Amino acid sequence: MNIISIIPARMGSSRFPGKPMADILGMPMIGHVYKRVKMSKLLNEVYVATCDQEIYKYIKSIGGKAVMTSDCHERCSDRCAEAMLKIEKDENIKVDIMVMVQGDEPLTFPQMIDEAVEPMLKDESIQITNLVADLKTVEEFEDPNEVKVVMDKNGNALYFSREPIPSRKKGVLDVPMKKQVCVIPFRRDFLLEYNQMEPTPLEIIESVDMMRILENGGKVKMIPTNYETKAVDTKEDLEKVVKMMKEDELFEIYN
Repeated sequence: MNIISIIPARMGSSRFPGKPMADILGMPMIGHVYKRVKMSKLLNEVYVATCDQEIYKYIKSIGGKAVMTSDCHERCSDRCAEAMLKIEKDENIKVDIMVMVQGDEPLTFPQMIDEAVEPMLKDESIQITNLVADLKTVEEFEDPNEVKVVMDKNGNALYFSREPIPSRKKGVLDVPMKKQVCVIPFRRDFLLEYNQMEPTPLEIIESVDMMRILENGGKVKMIPTNYETKAVDTKEDLEKVVKMMKEDELFEIYN
């Protein structure tokens, strides 16, 4: 199996412009993500997909692999699909599974890659998985930057939203508060199939890639993780991540 990871990253974030290069203890955020993902033993290679020269040059400067992509992509998964095809052409390889890891998750653990991929290795019918974790506070549950998810009895996603789901009107302690964690493996052909689908209404409304799959009748298998991570969507998030990184054992290994 040829399993690669692609980390999409761009400087033009509307909520936090330039965040991939934001400093975290002397290293750009995208550097943390790249080095941590590289630690996964399941991956054959790791790439950063970007439309920005600043990110491209930085990854190259640390000996990493980067791919320049179009600056027209609305969704990270579309950027990854373009990058994967370029990688296959340039390196004369065929990818089996592409693991998308968001470039704003600097506390990603390599074991999370393994957790997400292993169900696909055991069951060929699974086309895509997505990690899911508990939201620990009501504040997080109500934060629109946290993508919430509800699942069926078999662990497949029913819906993703930036709103609090399910309803809390009977009391917040009575409902499961779950968040999407952006470690998302696709089988190669399914990624290309996904990439050919038109953006869907609920995908656009919720601003969540995975809704395109659900609206087309597909399944997204959700895989629980207990690793504590924090996505950086705002400068306030960055401050929290800096504090968490100071106590992070992995940082001491790759710094």
